[in-house]
Amino acid sequence: MRVIEVPSQMREIVLSERHSGKKVGFVPTMGYFHDGHLELMRRARAECEIVVVSIFVNPTQFGPAEDFEAYPRDFERDCSMAEKEGVDYIFHPNREAMYPHGFQTYVEVQELSKVMCGASRPGHFRGVATVCAKLFNIIPANRAYFGQKDAQQLLIIKRMVEDLNFPIEIVGVPTVREKDGLAMSSRNTYLSEEERKQATVLYQSLERARKLIESGERNSSVIAGEMEKVISSAPLVRLEYISICDNIYLRELEKLKGEILIGVAARVGKARLIDNVVINVQ
Repeated sequence: MRVIEVPSQMREIVLSERHSGKKVGFVPTMGYFHDGHLELMRRARAECEIVVVSIFVNPTQFGPAEDFEAYPRDFERDCSMAEKEGVDYIFHPNREAMYPHGFQTYVEVQELSKVMCGASRPGHFRGVATVCAKLFNIIPANRAYFGQKDAQQLLIIKRMVEDLNFPIEIVGVPTVREKDGLAMSSRNTYLSEEERKQATVLYQSLERARKLIESGERNSSVIAGEMEKVISSAPLVRLEYISICDNIYLRELEKLKGEILIGVAARVGKARLIDNVVINVQ
């Protein structure tokens, strides 16, 4: 496994691999790997001859009061974990390489970025879209792999790729969970033992929604109300939003039909946690 820090060198390597006929899979990350990241690498490894993983804590997707400096980092640990999964290249640029002096060009997926997490994190998805656009140019892979846990991010990247004609396939990979259902996240390390225990109500609320739908409930207000009851049983969990919407445009639904996304976000101690389920409603 090779670590590459210079964007032009990384691009040359990927183009060379593709020119030789190899399919390249790309996993963009901010590092501090958990099994959710590793599952993306495994999927890429299974489907592609070459796997590239980027590790870059992207400053433009953090707000002024958010946790950029505190975001967990352990590059040596990450490299060891990636190598065990058969990753071929780690792209690890510094901030100056990605945002050189005078940088002023950004990508914004407008309507999809305004709702759900975008409502409380203005500018976040502009940072995500911009860094992914840059990474797709630096690493012109055949496929890029993203976790379903970040459902809004996945839809935004898919929309950007379609709208701007990026020649790359975006692959969504199912959420990886702890044994008690909590979605794996680098921010779970912020939780105390009691906060970690109570955080499982997010998954429990989504499972409550699923069971209601399976039993025939189609009114989103009823479902959201039942989810709130589940979450309110945990006093350390401060609900930010429940969204019940379509899984393309993120438009809120009153009556459920088709492929729907149920998303939830909450503050638990110092951590902001998100989770979701996608359900096909007949």
